Amino acid sequence: MSQLDDRIKELETRLQKAWDALRLEETRARSVEIDGIMGEPGFWNDQNRARAISQEGSDLKKELELWEGFKKNLDNLRDVIALGESDEEMKKEGEKDLEELEKQFSKMEFQMLLSGEFDSRNAIISLHAGAGGTDANDWVAMLLRMLTRFSENQGWSVELLEESRGEEAGFKSVTVSVKGRFAYGWLRSEHGVHRLVRISPFDAEKMRHTTFALCEVLPEFDEVDEKAIEIDPEDLRIDTYLSSGKGGQSVNTTYSAVRITHLPTNTVVSCQNERSQLQNKETAMRVLKSKLYRLMVEARASKISDVKGEHKTAAWGNQIRSYVLHPYKMVKDHRTDVETPDTEAVLNGDLKLFMEAYLRKSVEEKNV
Repeated sequence: MSQLDDRIKELETRLQKAWDALRLEETRARSVEIDGIMGEPGFWNDQNRARAISQEGSDLKKELELWEGFKKNLDNLRDVIALGESDEEMKKEGEKDLEELEKQFSKMEFQMLLSGEFDSRNAIISLHAGAGGTDANDWVAMLLRMLTRFSENQGWSVELLEESRGEEAGFKSVTVSVKGRFAYGWLRSEHGVHRLVRISPFDAEKMRHTTFALCEVLPEFDEVDEKAIEIDPEDLRIDTYLSSGKGGQSVNTTYSAVRITHLPTNTVVSCQNERSQLQNKETAMRVLKSKLYRLMVEARASKISDVKGEHKTAAWGNQIRSYVLHPYKMVKDHRTDVETPDTEAVLNGDLKLFMEAYLRKSVEEKNV
């Protein structure tokens, strides 16, 4: 029985380590706080805010139920094994249950890789076409579809914020918000330059083309600590223009789209999907805060005024992943050397192979 006791103690130690790393006590406190907020009079007066808070509360409860349920099962198993010390049949049953719990925890333990400061937040994804004309624009559309498929398979929602369509196909740039717990934690692995090699469907001579697209992934900030990021209104230029894309509800007939430029860093964000100029401005400011925070972190600056305007977040040609569709089929991540010949599955959103390898390597490098 001592061997089973040792395995249970080891599992309890791993559980406590995960509990602390994932800050589950803070999660429990936030869940209680949300229950209080939802019980306030007039909570549903602001439908958008209420839905966001309700979703957060639901996600937190699911996470807590998973970990608290596992802890309860482990406690019960310890008691059963202690009671069955002299019962060989009960001992075998307890060992079988322990093996199941160990397998379950190995899967749950992966979540520890998503314990970064902002990993649990929603994500903002911006895709930009590189050199290559129509092929590059089409590549942006393919990446958008790939990331949307992955997000929807996770049960997250994807909302279009801004788009600039190509003349023939695809997008010159597009920005979306991905709403779901740990959306940023998973999707941050996609930040960087993506390279596509294929026979161009837009080339009459059927030549092989290489195109690039930049993917920016940012944590979404609903409320940013003013001490962390101070945005001087004098540093902003706000322009309004007619929305493009899908019409309806006067979207394309009024100057409801908003473009905000942060002059010191020359950071530009736009939003056009909301029906009112005010809503678009609020959404654009959220995106701007996220971009400025990343700039600040990458420049290792203590405040946004220390970030120089010429600072760039990514370099073209420094691809993180290559998608080769001709003359052979292969997707390879250059950061982890993980690769697969199943290009169709990857482009349909099957990205966990690459994401998990990236997250594990990131944690290993951090611990070196």
